[in-house]
Order: sequence, then structure tokens, then C-alpha cells
Amino acid sequence: MGFYDDHSPATQQQKKKSRRFMMPTLIGIILGAVLVLLALPALVQSNLLPYNIAAPNDENDSDDEGGGISSEQMQVDVNTQITETVEEVTPSVVGVVNLQSQSNFWEEQNGSQEAGVGSGVIYKKEDGSAYVVTNNHVIEGASEIEVVLSDETRIPAELIGGDVFSDLAVLKMSDEDVTQVAKIGSSDNLQVGEPAIAIGNPLGLRFAGSVTQGIISGKQRAIPQDFNNDGTEDWQSEVIQTDAAINPGNSGGALINIDGQLIGINSMKVAQSSVEGIGFAIPIDAAKPLIDELEEFGQVNRAFIGIEAYGLNEVPTSEWKTTLNLPDGVNSGLYIRSITQMSPASKAGLEPLDVITQLDGEPVENIIDLRKYLYKEKDPGDELEITYYRDGEENQTTITLGTQE
Repeated sequence: MGFYDDHSPATQQQKKKSRRFMMPTLIGIILGAVLVLLALPALVQSNLLPYNIAAPNDENDSDDEGGGISSEQMQVDVNTQITETVEEVTPSVVGVVNLQSQSNFWEEQNGSQEAGVGSGVIYKKEDGSAYVVTNNHVIEGASEIEVVLSDETRIPAELIGGDVFSDLAVLKMSDEDVTQVAKIGSSDNLQVGEPAIAIGNPLGLRFAGSVTQGIISGKQRAIPQDFNNDGTEDWQSEVIQTDAAINPGNSGGALINIDGQLIGINSMKVAQSSVEGIGFAIPIDAAKPLIDELEEFGQVNRAFIGIEAYGLNEVPTSEWKTTLNLPDGVNSGLYIRSITQMSPASKAGLEPLDVITQLDGEPVENIIDLRKYLYKEKDPGDELEITYYRDGEENQTTITLGTQE
């Protein structure tokens, strides 16, 4: 035989007792909740709670479809150092319009039409004139040049001089409407990773005064240039690399640091579909002496040696002994890839695969070292003593420098 506990008299008595205890407990819970809700506003105002409670915004509740809680709106001050710097520098960055004569078959008079637009930087005011530096390719072939200020004032400009190798040109115009001149900084003490700001006119004057921000990605880059498109490198340009966006129309514009100082003249961009974020600018410390020379003489007179050369760091180390036959201990220098016929280097007996290690007793490591020494310390017609290695042996020769044409 069996039995069911829930049907026994003892169980029925226990259920009656539990019901009598549940009713007071339930009433106590309800009263406690009511008291907490009534006291909550006072506790919030007195900051006695260990956490924050977001209250609904009555004005915005009706606007929210779900009647949710709206967050408090905050005002942000956008007058950062960058915006203040850009505001100060922008008036010194101008548009440069290349106007070229176009003959008209039906009319006797010829007119000038816009052939291209670039950018420029006002770097000096003197004796009623203002001077603008831009890229040489921006004004190449121009019959007339106009400078467009940041307030859209157009001023006729005169070409003082241009240089195809450095891609620099200097313009002169009236300073009557010029209000700002760029502050010249230094590119020699730049640090990779520091901020860089590009200002110019990408894609023309419709986007005049456009600003892009990035960092200094690299210093003292040597970029090969082929000016006549014959497949042979004619020059290696010394540039600053930046990831600040530089597009057609930015050429000749300003690359500035966080203090608003001019550190470079934007010049070219790697325009390949697989490459992004690589822009180049001419370092201002390399540009300054060339700008002065263009302003004074209308051209740059360079000492000329007549070699195409690269640093040993651009050659696989396995080739140092097998191809260049360098002895142990020689781990820096400038190897000669080719020599211009009848050039000073050719006349002095230098040959391809020679490795130059010293100029007048001073060590040289790359093409930038060579160029700086030639342009700062030497003039056309000067003599230059070169120390070089050939077939494992050290040699010396003296070159009479020519003129870069």
C-alpha cells in the first residue's frame, strides 16, 4: 500500500500556515519599493548613490520614435593648433594659372587660354613686389602667368627663372594685395612621424586652399627622374616623403609643420593604382639656395660631374664582392652605374662600377651627399679630388667640374 503526502491532513495544515506568512511578506516588499521610488530623486540630487543615473530629456522624448533616453549634448572647441596654423598660413598659398597663346584660324588676333593650374607660396615681399615659388612644370610653356590669391584676387605675374632639375620656379608680382608671407622653417631637423600639413589647389581652383594632414614618412629620398621620356634617368631629386594627400594642382603648394613654418614645396605624387598615401615635397633647405639663385640670375648654375650613381645601400651586399670587388671594410660609398660621354668624369678616367668613397678627402655615402658637396662647396671650373675603388684597389683622380646644362 502506498499514500500521497499532499493529501494527508498534516500537509494541508502546512499550506494554510505558509499562506498566512506570504501575505505580510508581499505587502512589505511592495511598501519598500514604493519608499525607494519616492526617495530616489532626493538621493540623486544629494549624490549619495555610488553610480550615475541618466534622466530622460523631456524636450526630446516626443521627438524620439522609441521614447528613449537622449544623451546630453556637449560643445567642442575646434580651435586647435592645426586650425589656427592653417588659418594663418593659407593667405600665403596661392593659385598659379598657366596661360598659353592659342591661334584662331578665323580671327587675326590670338588669345591666351588656361593650359593648367597649380599652386605656389608667397615667400617674400620687397620694394613693392611679392615673390612666389612654385614648380617649374606648373608654368612650363606659359605665355602669361596669373597668381590667384586666397580671396580670389587675380594678379599678373612675371617669370623670373625656372629650373627643370629641381622643378622650382620663381615668380614676381605686385604686393599691393598681398597680406601674408610664409614663414620659412627648416627641413634638416625634421623627424619621421611628426605632423605635416599640405595646402594647395588639388584639381584646380574649385578646391582652392584645400588642406590635408599627415606625417613625415621619410627624409632624404632620392627619386629618379626621366625628363625627356627616353627611358634613361636624367636626375635624382631629393625629396621629403609624406602621406598627406597631394594631387594634381597641389604642385607648388606648401608643406608646413605644426608651427606653420614652410618645410617643403609639394612637387609630385606616385600616381599608380596600387600606391596610396605617398606624396613628395622638395625640402626647403635644399630649395632655399636654388630659389635665391633663380631670383638673382634667372637660372641655377650647377657644377657638373657627369655620372649616374647610387649609394651602396641600394646594392645587394652579395654584389659588393662578386660584382664591385670591394675589399673588407668598405661598406659605404657611391657606385657609378653609367657615365656621360665626354663629361668631366669620363675625361678623368672614371668607369662604370667604380665606387666613390671620398670627395676632397670627405666621406660620401649617397647621391645626396655628392650633390650637396658639389652645389654648396664647388663652382663650375673648380677641381675635385675623388677617391674611388676599382677591382679591389683604392685610386684617386682629379676632375675639373663642368656646368650642368
